[in-house]
Amino acid sequence: MLYMLNVRVEPKDMSFDDMWDLWEKETEAAIGAKAVGKLVDLWKVVGQRRIIAIADVESHEELDQILMAALPMAHNLEFLEVIPLRAYEGFAADVRSRWK
Repeated sequence: MLYMLNVRVEPKDMSFDDMWDLWEKETEAAIGAKAVGKLVDLWKVVGQRRIIAIADVESHEELDQILMAALPMAHNLEFLEVIPLRAYEGFAADVRSRWK
């Protein structure tokens, strides 16, 4: 299952240095998740503490577990959008068959 994630980093009461230390751990986790295929790709929004990612997980439950507890910054992330995606080719086939 593919999801588009629009995530804002909320440092809350952390110092600037603490935020960067934690974000460094998060970058390591993200690159690792990309290496094993859980993240298709991810991008940092220029000039903002925001990340856009495409995740590929087995279920809603797996995504919830990852987002709620598995990430180093889990308690400092605000998920602005979590959007389920489908391959456009499947949609195109539905359109051609008029959803039959």
